[in-house]
Amino acid sequence: MSTSPAHTLTSPALTLDEVVDTERYPLTDPAGARVRRVVADARRDLAAEGCTVLTDFVRPELHEALREQCADLAPRAHYDVETVNVYNIDVDPDLPADHPGRVPFRRGNAFVARDLIPAEALISVLYRDEAFRRFVAECFGLPRLHPLADPLSGLVLNVVRPGMEHPWHFDTNEYTVSMLTQQPDAGGEFEYCPGIRTAESENFDDVRDVITGGGRRLVRRLPLRPGDLQLFKGRYSLHRVSPVAGERDRHSAIFAYSERPGVVGSPARTRQLFGRVLPEHHAGHAVRTDELLD
Repeated sequence: MSTSPAHTLTSPALTLDEVVDTERYPLTDPAGARVRRVVADARRDLAAEGCTVLTDFVRPELHEALREQCADLAPRAHYDVETVNVYNIDVDPDLPADHPGRVPFRRGNAFVARDLIPAEALISVLYRDEAFRRFVAECFGLPRLHPLADPLSGLVLNVVRPGMEHPWHFDTNEYTVSMLTQQPDAGGEFEYCPGIRTAESENFDDVRDVITGGGRRLVRRLPLRPGDLQLFKGRYSLHRVSPVAGERDRHSAIFAYSERPGVVGSPARTRQLFGRVLPEHHAGHAVRTDELLD
């Protein structure tokens, strides 16, 4: 491979084969024996643990370029500290006193929106590639996946500064794909509770136990490294990033997909995450596959 690790956001966009270790993960040969083994292993992990990690998915010689690109994007993040709950919705005064939606969290993470991430960024190359999306769908055991129609939240960079955390929450989209791009000095661990709720059941009791400090039996911790690809079902798995310590931010790219086309975030949630909304968020064409709180 001739590409220098010093690829910047002013360089031409790389191809999928240049970004991904396609010897190990042959995405462009979906019927091949090697990729079928990778898919089978991913499906097994997702069924058993609710999550799978494909190590060194991005070529190791590009890890520093990946980190530098996303660090350059991080100042574009909308940053705000606010009090939220696990569902990121307003608290209904009719909720019972012991409802998990009444437990407050201090959210201090930030997001760089999709429309602020250049097309030549390595994470953009992955997100818009059809072979990558087909591979992800195969790993989830789905016939196909659609990028979110949301112009802000389909592809984002999450920034968690020292002293901050991304508290317990559920994702708006059913299937979440992410990649750590910069590790903090300490903390910033990914913790999750696989399948703690379903499309038919909120399972408030277990959710409350976890977010109030009990229910640790339900929590898994997942070590992540820059360049690894993480797949999990964030709509139904309660998860968080623990408080970051030291001097260095934690950065991660989040690639959001849905089984159905046309999914956008609600105006309230969008403004909460990005500080702004666009006409698409008021168009009333958001699609949900469930009736969960959010």
